[in-house]
Amino acid sequence: MDKHQTAIEQKHNYGIYILVWLALLILTALTVTVSGINFGAITVATALVIASVKSYLVLTVFMHLRSEMRAFRLFVVVALCFIIICFVLLFADYSFLGA
Repeated sequence: MDKHQTAIEQKHNYGIYILVWLALLILTALTVTVSGINFGAITVATALVIASVKSYLVLTVFMHLRSEMRAFRLFVVVALCFIIICFVLLFADYSFLGA
């Protein structure tokens, strides 16, 4: 039996799914609340941080990323780095439009 088969056969506790679902509901309510408050320059950064936490929870718990093979996790990290680079370039360009 190899490492991948043991990851597939793992039993998951339903309690963790309920806790993560509740955390996602709370974070969604926080996102809606924050959208109505003007934080000035950090409003978008606050929304992105909340969205990042929600993405992390979904990736690790619901998509079982912790139990996946190392190569698959590497692909996810590369995709996330690409998204971060795109956001940095987007906001760099956007900051020059206001000048």
